[in-house]
Amino acid sequence: MSEAPFCGLRLLVEPGKVMTPRPTTEALVEAAVERIAGRAALVADVGTGSGAVAVAIASRAPQARVWATDTSASAVRLARANVCRHGLGDRVSIVHGDLLKGSPAGLDLVVANLPYLAIGLQADRPELAGEPPEGVFASGDGLGPYRRLVQACQSVLRPDGYLAIQLHGKVVATHASELSSLTLAA
Repeated sequence: MSEAPFCGLRLLVEPGKVMTPRPTTEALVEAAVERIAGRAALVADVGTGSGAVAVAIASRAPQARVWATDTSASAVRLARANVCRHGLGDRVSIVHGDLLKGSPAGLDLVVANLPYLAIGLQADRPELAGEPPEGVFASGDGLGPYRRLVQACQSVLRPDGYLAIQLHGKVVATHASELSSLTLAA
């Protein structure tokens, strides 16, 4: 285990086991914090990995309550360690589960940095060789996890809620009312 900087925080990381947070993901935190604008908010961080996004949001938005999920047991363990390290256990819950499992309904915001690269691109992305493949690559065109998330959000986001995702290094934010028309393409 080692440390890495993210949004001005020092986080525990486990290269090769859990995706290491990258500076480009800091834009997702900025978009989330801007969206909730210091008010009380219920937030879900899907595919939390090290917990970087959840911890950074909770650190910058003291009235936010965050649920962070991941399917990887290693990620859940690491995320819990980072939550404890930053003293956020009273506002950040880490759940071992798929997508929004364990998150409440009535969410104000869902954020995610899920795998979105087609598994067939793995050989073309040597810079990602040290990352766990399941944290970066997905079957088909790679966007299946995001398509499933968009579907799941339709039943848990408040009518005035938002989904914010990181896709190809950019943040895409969509109002809950626009989820059914959101088209994701590789």
